[in-house]
Amino acid sequence: MTAPAARRPRHVTVDGRRVCHRVDGDGPPVVLLHGIGRSLRDFTELHELLADRFRVHSVDLPGYGGSLPMAQPCTLPALAGFVGRYLDAVGVDQPAHVVGNSLGGAIAMRLAASEPARVASLTLVNSAGFGREVTIALRLLALRPLGRLLLRPRRWSARRAELSLFHDPAFATAERVAYALEVARLPYTARVMLETAHHLGTFRGVSAQWREELLSEVERLDIPTFVVWGDRDLILPASHLAAARARLPRARTHLFRDCGHMPQIECAEEFHRLLVDFWSTAGTEAAVAAGDHAPPGGAVPPARDRQAVAEAG
Repeated sequence: MTAPAARRPRHVTVDGRRVCHRVDGDGPPVVLLHGIGRSLRDFTELHELLADRFRVHSVDLPGYGGSLPMAQPCTLPALAGFVGRYLDAVGVDQPAHVVGNSLGGAIAMRLAASEPARVASLTLVNSAGFGREVTIALRLLALRPLGRLLLRPRRWSARRAELSLFHDPAFATAERVAYALEVARLPYTARVMLETAHHLGTFRGVSAQWREELLSEVERLDIPTFVVWGDRDLILPASHLAAARARLPRARTHLFRDCGHMPQIECAEEFHRLLVDFWSTAGTEAAVAAGDHAPPGGAVPPARDRQAVAEAG
């Protein structure tokens, strides 16, 4: 399957291995990170909207889509380290706005905790890391050999997986299903996905140890953070947004109505507007939160004002 010439992903070498990525636009750098078993195509709509004002990098993580696996096991620290080396390989030498969906959100947090100088802001989209609950389809991957059996490429299972990502089934297009099946047939896809799933959790759900360690580090960071969720998410429930608010009280948050696991697809234009507004005000809000320009009388910081207005509507 090929993409139109103007939109065809390119390749770069990271750690001696081929990595598939797409780069467009000029301006401050943005990095878009997809979830487990997915690819950079999950950010096509947002990538193209952002490229008018930013230098946008969408990347297939190692062992997913068109990127070859790493030599080392596919753990969260290894994936975050890969993102840092990717940024070096493509010449990003200033802090980037990092946006991560699902597993990509946990990778973004791990990168920020390990190499905070690389990250201008964090945007966590239905992100892993805020709760144990996760769809049964991912919990079953922890049961060997059932996990490998479930990952055998079948058209019906590819369509069912695509449907689970969206509230509106119209987004589970024939093209998306066909590409998911194409990726599932790659020789390394099942191994990498099982490796990642086993590192992150068990049949009981997402492991508490790595979540607690990561969130304890992230909540100490002085990095502007935006957490968004779809209220009809079947993969990671929207109740995790409350946990995110509790652990990251300075973060801006937003709940998309009638939206599933991928707001960047189902609510692309609205998400784009919110994201650009967040980036345009993040520096000011960070200064207020740090007390550099504290409002008189202990007034609520602007981010909370906007959050309350957005959620009241």
